[in-house]
Formats: sequence, C-alpha cells, structure tokens
Amino acid sequence: MDRRESTESQETFVSLQQLDPSPIESPKGELEKQLPNPPPSSSPHQLGLSGSSHGAAYYLTRLQKYSSYVFTVYTSFHIANTSLIPLVTRSIPDSETYLLLTRPYYQSFPLEPLLITLPIATHILSGLALRIHRRNANLDRYGAVNLPVRKRLEKRLKVWPAVSWNSLSGYVLAPLLLGHAFVNRLLPWIYEGGSSSVGLGFVSHGFAKHPLVAWTGYVALIGVSSAHFVWGVAKWNEWIPIGTGQKAKRRWWAVNGATVAFAALWMAGGLGVVGRAGKSDGWVGKSYNLLYSKIPLVNL
Repeated sequence: MDRRESTESQETFVSLQQLDPSPIESPKGELEKQLPNPPPSSSPHQLGLSGSSHGAAYYLTRLQKYSSYVFTVYTSFHIANTSLIPLVTRSIPDSETYLLLTRPYYQSFPLEPLLITLPIATHILSGLALRIHRRNANLDRYGAVNLPVRKRLEKRLKVWPAVSWNSLSGYVLAPLLLGHAFVNRLLPWIYEGGSSSVGLGFVSHGFAKHPLVAWTGYVALIGVSSAHFVWGVAKWNEWIPIGTGQKAKRRWWAVNGATVAFAALWMAGGLGVVGRAGKSDGWVGKSYNLLYSKIPLVNL
C-alpha cells in the first residue's frame, strides 16, 4: 500500500468515528433520506419487489407500525375487561361475566394468533430486522463492510444505530409479556387443557398468595407497557419532542403526562380492585394453588 492509500484509509477511519448512525426514532421520511437505497439491481438490502422504488427500511418500518395497530385492538379489550370494568363494578364476580362474554372472541382460532401472537412477533422481529438493516447500511455507506470486527473495535466505529428509550422499553416489555402469557395462558393449557377456568379470580388469588412477586411483576408490566404504548403512539404520529425549544418541552410533558395518566387508570382497576380481592376458597382455590405451584422459582 503506498503513502496516498494509507492516508486515505486513515481519513476513512476518522470519518467513521465522527459520524453517528441515525436514532431509532427518526421522523417519518428521515430514514430514507439518511440511508438512501441503491438501485434494485445492486443493493443487497432491497426486498426485490418488482416495480417498487422502496427499500427494506420502508417495508420494515410499516410492518412494525401496523402490527402495533392490530395488537392495540386486543389490548383495548383486555384492559377494559381486567381494569376498567372492575373499576366500575368494584366486584370480581360481576366483572368475570364481561370477561367470559368477550374472551371467546380473542382466545379462539384464528383470532388469537391474528390479534395477538402474529402482530407481537411481527412487531418485535421487524424492529430487530430494521436495526440490522440500518447497521448494514452504515457499513455500506462508510465502506467498512469488509473491515474485520477487531479493527472496528480498535477504531471504536459506531455502526449500530442508537437505542431510543422507547425501543429500550420494548426490549424490557417483551419478557414481561412472555411471563404474563406463560402464567395466565400457557400454564393452564399445559395442566388443565385450557384457560377457561382462569380469570380475574385467578389473578386475585396470585396477588394474595405471592404478593411480592405479583405486585412487582404487574407494576412493572403496566408501567413499561404504558410508556411503550403512549410513546409509540407519539412516534407514529410524529409527536416525539425534538430539540430543546418550548414546543419540544410542551410535547415532552404532554407525552409523559399521558403515560402517567394511562398507567394510573390501568392500575386503579387492575391493582386497586383485582389485586386486592383476596384468595379463592374451596376446590377453585385448590386448583389455583396447583397452577401457581408449577411456576418456576415462585415457590422457593
């Protein structure tokens, strides 16, 4: 390598250290401006759709966005059944009636996979794929595709996009949702062949039997979910506060105020009523005890 090539290589490394990737919550249209897609015939990141000028980022962003809209339909029913109705009735037996009436609509095939499983999986996987796409696009743009990982670490090259707070809340929310689904859906299906006997009374029984685990888990689930949902709505509608001006500050307070209000309303019924209803007696309580005894680590 001659002196000129060595100098150019060093300049490339310096520019790579100074240029940060675009944030995960770039406003609509900014991603396409920051990561321009080469022609379909030469781009390794194109989806290969004939006659389309859009790249992978365009479709991945829309998959992530519209999958969240589908899941919101189920979430609305679920929050109404497990929080808002108990808050109004102040009675677990009365609230169970409404839960049993609507449950067949979203806990049956094909609505359950269409409204819950598939949208959640699509939302998570498209978000991960979008991060990988942006990382690959950064490598392509800066000419570091063939640069060994060791060299990138030595030069401290920042090729991965920054993780926003909303994305971070999503990563935290995923295992919380899986744990919730395991206790209330999968566990009854394994040991009882279904979750028809699992309702608000089952949740109340868990709060009374394992208060520390239940309160910690549900407070975390509701708090993180509220933040992710509200900030997600703000992101898709371009309400995310940007900059340090008065308008950005007002938006920041508005979005966070909506998050706190949403979480407080959800907790008022879900924790204030359902969480304080106490244990179930008789054979129902015994069946609940059996299910809770199967949860790993809870009964240690």
